[in-house]
Amino acid sequence: QVQLVESGGGLVQAGGSLKLSCAASGRTFSSYAMGWFRQAPGKEREFVAAISWSGSNSYYSDSVNGRFTISRDNAKNTVFLQMNSLKPEDTAVYYCAAQPRRVGVRMGEYDYWGQGTQVTVSS
Repeated sequence: QVQLVESGGGLVQAGGSLKLSCAASGRTFSSYAMGWFRQAPGKEREFVAAISWSGSNSYYSDSVNGRFTISRDNAKNTVFLQMNSLKPEDTAVYYCAAQPRRVGVRMGEYDYWGQGTQVTVSS
């Protein structure tokens, strides 16, 4: 069992930056692939970024590629999402997710989910 708790969301102006964190419980965190997803009001949850258990492989959606960076610190059981050059369309609840298999970009591949953290980007 893995429990995930996101933090770092908030209100920021367009062009600004935020860094989200996701703290995981459990001693097997380092063996889990991690992902970030987001859900805007009235829209389906979508993939944002994912990282392999070792951190050697990462993937991004086209909409955030070049602006967001996913990273992890296995010693601290934490995964991060650095978000730069934020746009109003990045406004959403951001969720982190974990799975004990190969890194993936589909929601159905992930077994564990956090409660989410709100990110609001004003224009």
